[in-house]
Amino acid sequence: MIVHSFGSASSSPIAAVFSAALLLFYFSDTILGAPCPINGLPILRNISDLPQDSYGRPGLSHMNIAGSVLHGMKELEIWLQTFAPGSETPIHRHSCEEVFVVLKGNGTLYLAETHGNFPGKPIEFPIFANSTLHIPINDAHQVKNTGHDDLQVLVIISRPPIKVFTYDDWFMPHTAARLKFPYYWDEQCLQESQKDEL
Repeated sequence: MIVHSFGSASSSPIAAVFSAALLLFYFSDTILGAPCPINGLPILRNISDLPQDSYGRPGLSHMNIAGSVLHGMKELEIWLQTFAPGSETPIHRHSCEEVFVVLKGNGTLYLAETHGNFPGKPIEFPIFANSTLHIPINDAHQVKNTGHDDLQVLVIISRPPIKVFTYDDWFMPHTAARLKFPYYWDEQCLQESQKDEL
């Protein structure tokens, strides 16, 4: 990291301009709004410095801690997601394993085995701080914050980048589910999937 003090009385205007140009060059991808400012995954990062976005979903704060598209991860992806009270994921499924670690808050996991022509009535599981959830491959599910405080989860998925099929309700046929690929947080950066579907 380049650090320079601009408040020094002994700094010349030329040094200040040179330093500003150097900082602009160093941070040019971020400052100029490049869609994929992170190249590779640093060994150590401060999670407070990572960008967050709602991707148009009210009540969601999503952060890519280690992503396939942003950071070049090959076998897994890790997210930190915070759901405001009442917010939820869409009903969805994907062809990868998913594990949630609930860091704080309370909510409900709705999980339906996806073996028929549609998901069907889901089973409800209460979730709470320090609980973990495992979502089997292609089982339709939804996470909802049913508590009074924020629900914060660490999410680990296999086989990134993720391809998500969304449903309007639990009885929508699988053949009518909508594919969302690339997913919202990968849209700007994904050029072409490097993962073979086999």
